Amino acid sequence: MRDLLVLSGGHPYDEPAFAALLDSLSGWCVTHLLHPEAERLVGEGRADQADGLLFYDMPGYSFADGRVETAPPSEAFRRAITARFAAGRGAVAMHHALAGWAEWPEWAELIGGRFLYQPGEVRGLAVPDSGYRHDVAYTAEVVCDHPVTAGLPATFPVTDELYLAEVFAGDITPLVRAQHRFTRDNFYSAAAAVAGRMFDNADWNHADGNDCVAWVKRAGAANLVYLQFGDGPDTYANPAVRQILANALRFTAAPA
Repeated sequence: MRDLLVLSGGHPYDEPAFAALLDSLSGWCVTHLLHPEAERLVGEGRADQADGLLFYDMPGYSFADGRVETAPPSEAFRRAITARFAAGRGAVAMHHALAGWAEWPEWAELIGGRFLYQPGEVRGLAVPDSGYRHDVAYTAEVVCDHPVTAGLPATFPVTDELYLAEVFAGDITPLVRAQHRFTRDNFYSAAAAVAGRMFDNADWNHADGNDCVAWVKRAGAANLVYLQFGDGPDTYANPAVRQILANALRFTAAPA
């Protein structure tokens, strides 16, 4: 059995259904840590020797009274994650991990993009808040023959939340694309949702986005796979999603 470290917290999810997803991963002994304990233990070295690492977390945020506040990770956490990648030990990031650590720009560079809850700056450019759309029934299309996509059908159905977010297209190798129009009219403003206006895109302007929902990239000397899949029980139970997650964990745990 190989050691898989899973980090979660900072964003609500169906805990029993997610646990069932983790139970479906054969060959792994899973340790599941929640923030803020996860941040402390990783800073103390818990991720150093884990064979696999899965980020299903969105740390560094607090939401209250229609406002969002952000905080950076500890220096010990930053050092531990950077050192893991520098040593060639990879990771998988899922779904809302794209929004994690708003005050740690290097995290966006490691993962390959950024979901913003408020208008902000990405790579020196002013950008609007990102968009979301729940329960989108779409067809996922495999676009790359790769160990992470091994055994997947050429297309497969998914019902999940999609993001209209910043994706660093020049830094990633696309693995799966969503047959969906990533335009402003098909998404809602994250900042409006924080302010209490769910499913609202009035007066929100966002450029057309990237339809890539699974990619691989280099993070330091290691491989990182990002999977946008992962909003809820339907996705956790999707056989294709379970397959690509299992493949991604095996691939990123191998020597880079």
